[in-house]
Amino acid sequence: MDFSLPRELVAYLDELDRFIEAEIEPLEEADDNIRFFDHRREWARTDFENGGLPRHDWEVLLRKAKDRADAAGHLRFAIPKRYGGKDGSNLWMAVIREHFASKGLGLHNDLQNEHSIVGNLPIVTMLDRYGRDDQKAMIDGSITGKYRITFGLTEPHHGSDATHMETRAEPATRDNVKGWLINGEKMWTTGMHVATHCALFARTSGNDGDARGITCFLVPAKTDGVKVEEYLWTFNMPTDHPRVSFTDVFVPEDALFGEVGRGLSLAQCFVHENRIRQAASSLGAAVFCINESVKYARERKPFGKALAENQAIQWPLVELATQAEMLRLLIRKTAWEMDQLTQAQVEHTLSDKVSMCNYWANRLCCEAADRAIQVHGGMGYSRHKPFEHIYRHHRRYRITEGSEEIQMRKVAGFLFGYMGANKR
Repeated sequence: MDFSLPRELVAYLDELDRFIEAEIEPLEEADDNIRFFDHRREWARTDFENGGLPRHDWEVLLRKAKDRADAAGHLRFAIPKRYGGKDGSNLWMAVIREHFASKGLGLHNDLQNEHSIVGNLPIVTMLDRYGRDDQKAMIDGSITGKYRITFGLTEPHHGSDATHMETRAEPATRDNVKGWLINGEKMWTTGMHVATHCALFARTSGNDGDARGITCFLVPAKTDGVKVEEYLWTFNMPTDHPRVSFTDVFVPEDALFGEVGRGLSLAQCFVHENRIRQAASSLGAAVFCINESVKYARERKPFGKALAENQAIQWPLVELATQAEMLRLLIRKTAWEMDQLTQAQVEHTLSDKVSMCNYWANRLCCEAADRAIQVHGGMGYSRHKPFEHIYRHHRRYRITEGSEEIQMRKVAGFLFGYMGANKR
């Protein structure tokens, strides 16, 4: 077996590095934009007087970087050529995202909000696979910023357990227009402050716990009855993660997104692509923390002796580096296998491997960041190093993204035979 990366992929990484050096780093350094990445980052990004939302100039800067990347042909890399992309594979995306995250904080890639000059665009995949022609027409606008579609799946009382969601949608008619009346509440509806639409999941039939009977609706954000109840302040600020209520929200039939009762297929389409790429990014961030720790341990000489000579410093980093190497192989193997299968096949035979990658990568990143803080001593404790930022972000992933409990439950389902190909 040949585990080496394709020459074309290595060449593309070099091309991306040159683009970052020529176009993105100058933008990062201009107008004191570095304030969004150095020790001032949390305060520079956060409008504390406006509910803790992202500052407008921070989001404008991210848009400028995306526009430059789009003009250079990089932003749409992972999406189909018919939408201006390059049909980028999961394997290539996994390698690219690890490569970016291993560079540390920067305008080229920011894990706190999924910003990247090579876009992670699962909403585009959802629209392409499940949308009608008029919904597919939103794809370009969802990339350029004309549309912002949030993801309304998680609920206050059920977390990532979508099958027990309490949001309900019932057939209704208003002003002689047939449609649906929706009532419920969602959590962590990221980006709702600038959203034009919410991909909202609601039960339309069946019983609590049934996978069938959940339907997705593309609900305009300004529809009567849609209300942001609160923005939830998080480990890493700013916050754009609100609790949103939907009270007697009426949408016409053309708001349907995909088949009635088969909405979880759209949700799985989103999370599988997102979680293998999230795993690769977490691995890259862990590698950054490990590499920075090794570098510092070689340079720092308290009491005339380099930290690197101390086995209490060496051994934990040896263990982390070994885990990172093994995880890299699992992520790339899983991403490559995903490229060979349909979405249904991935869900049936590979979903446990995606979950393994996701939960272990986030755990490894937290451990690597924590170790980096310890190795760097006082400077590790300060915000002049990015380790606390990385730790808090990936600790949030382990909680709010379900990368710990939910993903481990899925692995257990495959392992013990009540999910996947070994179901019995």
